[in-house]
Parts: sequence; C-alpha cells; structure tokens
Amino acid sequence: GSGDGQGQILQRFPEKDWEDNPFPQGIELFCQPSGWQLFPERNPPTFFVAVLTDINSERHYCACFTFWEAVETPPPQSHPRNGEGEEEEEEPSSPVQPAQLFAPKSLVLVSRLDHAEVFRNSLGLIYTIYVDGLSVSLENVIGNLLTCTIPITGGAQ
Repeated sequence: GSGDGQGQILQRFPEKDWEDNPFPQGIELFCQPSGWQLFPERNPPTFFVAVLTDINSERHYCACFTFWEAVETPPPQSHPRNGEGEEEEEEPSSPVQPAQLFAPKSLVLVSRLDHAEVFRNSLGLIYTIYVDGLSVSLENVIGNLLTCTIPITGGAQ
C-alpha cells in the first residue's frame, strides 16, 4: 500500500485509568505528528516532549521516544485469471527480494511533572531492555521507575 497507517496502543501501564489521572485519549496521534508511515530505511530514534492540557487546565507532559522496527512484507499475491477463480502464477522476472520496510514504534510516558531528562533516561532504559531482549519483566522495571523519588527543584527529596 501507500505505507500510511494508524497508531495502535499495544500495552499500557497502568492498565486501568487512575481516578485523578485518566489515560489521554488519542495519545497515539501525538506520538507521530507526521502520521504513521513505513520507511525504506531504519531511522535513528527520536525523543520529544509535548504538553497536553486537559479540560481543567492541568498540564500533562507527554514524553515520546520513537524507534523503527523492521516489518514483514507480505509475499506477492497471485491474481485470478479471467475471473474464473483460477490463479495465475507470477512470472519470476528476477530474484529481487521485496524491499525491507520499517515501522515506527513509540514508548510514551505521561506525567504531571516537567522532568524531560528523567523521562528521556527512563524511556531509554525501557528501549534498551526491549531491544536487547533482556529477560526482565517490563512491569517490574516500570514499577521500579514509578516508585523512584524525584527531588523537587530547590527542595528536599
């Protein structure tokens, strides 16, 4: 196809909304402001922070770390001949393999606190665990990250 697609939430923590901090609807639109597209080469990872404001004028900092993963391209399909349901074999014109395509995948952290560097480091850690295939439960990593004490600027921990 054209390589355009839609974002899809594969996993989230917590799985259910917290009463005082609901999950932002349409967050997948903020992850890829240019749209979800396939690319012919693997792009370097990117990081940015968007500020979302809710109905109560509360700020939510949406840190987004995007990387690209190879996607499997479907094999060429055979075409019916003369509409009779018979399949016409594709003529092997050359042994050229279909081009490898890469799809964006985003890790997103939403917080009421403005700590971009902490967000970048946290998402980088999750990315490293995912890419290296380490046998560490992401639930445990995220739980440990959420229980860390972050010092308030100018104040005690």
